Amino acid sequence: MSSARTYSSRKRQIPRALSPPPPSSSPRSDPSSPPAATPATSGTRLGKRPLADISSLKDNSSIFPPLKRFKGLPLSSSEQRKNTAGFPPYTYIPKKKEDKKNSKSIVKQKTLTQLHFCIDQTILRTCALCDLTYTKGAPDDEALHRAHCTRVRQGMEWGREEEKDRIRGGENIVAEVANDVKLKVGKRKGRIVCIPADVNGKLGAKITTLLRTINLALSSPDMQAEALRNSKVYLFLLPHETNLQRERIVGCVVAQHISTAMAIVPSLPASPQSTSPNPATLISVDASSNLFCDPTPLDTPMGIPRLFVSSSHRRLGIAHSLLTAAAKTFIHGCPVDPKKGQVAFTQPTNSGQAVMCAWGEGGVRIYEE
Repeated sequence: MSSARTYSSRKRQIPRALSPPPPSSSPRSDPSSPPAATPATSGTRLGKRPLADISSLKDNSSIFPPLKRFKGLPLSSSEQRKNTAGFPPYTYIPKKKEDKKNSKSIVKQKTLTQLHFCIDQTILRTCALCDLTYTKGAPDDEALHRAHCTRVRQGMEWGREEEKDRIRGGENIVAEVANDVKLKVGKRKGRIVCIPADVNGKLGAKITTLLRTINLALSSPDMQAEALRNSKVYLFLLPHETNLQRERIVGCVVAQHISTAMAIVPSLPASPQSTSPNPATLISVDASSNLFCDPTPLDTPMGIPRLFVSSSHRRLGIAHSLLTAAAKTFIHGCPVDPKKGQVAFTQPTNSGQAVMCAWGEGGVRIYEE
């Protein structure tokens, strides 16, 4: 017969809220230390600690959060003595010096220029070396004048970049038409090369800049794309003074295919009985130099729309050499003769007219570009 359990035989269960915490699984470092005190189970309420207990603590960092550091001046001795509560004093952090590399990267403010109104004087200036009129005080105009004046006086440079770009599709587009061309003065010698006027690439950029400089110096309009396709550019190259691997473009002639031109009338008729053309029908090219043309069109195969020599290399025979090379090689296998009226110029300047008359010996004609 089995014995029946009674109510009194059951173990009394302690509520979880009032049960003591389980023992720690970690080994105790000090076996002789007394057991930790258990919190009150009933009849005691946790509250705020008195101020006297807080101030008596040596380490109150667990109670109060750490204060932010104040980037200012350090505390004086009197202020440090007033800090009796044990709070951490304000800490002075000196300002870090800026790195020199970072300071250089800071863009400096642009220096301003004080300008004044000058009513009695004009701000336009005309350079005596390149004959360019620009606005004094305007940065863009002054930069343009410096670059233009250097090109007009000394010429543009010709180097390895242009020589490397001369081969296009296995064909050399820069043809050397004359070499060892001696100048009238000195022992220096140059060479003449011929390039298509509508070339592209680095050579095209060089030719475009050169033609813009010439047009600005001669006060001429830009040549049209159709005219450039029918033109060739002849350059006179001289060795550089200091760099033996570079040359200078000291002269330029542009030769163009044309169909007709007008003959130049030497001078106006002195009397009405003269057999010269009627003065009323003549076309005035340059009244200051007494240059007139007969409007009757004449067959002419070659025209010269641009002729330029740098100012420091004039009166050395460069223009004559360029014109002669163009007349011999412009039409392949068919040289033209300026004395027979087979070459024409556009409206020339005073110096261009002198070269035209001296080179063509009165046979050169005039055409409208």
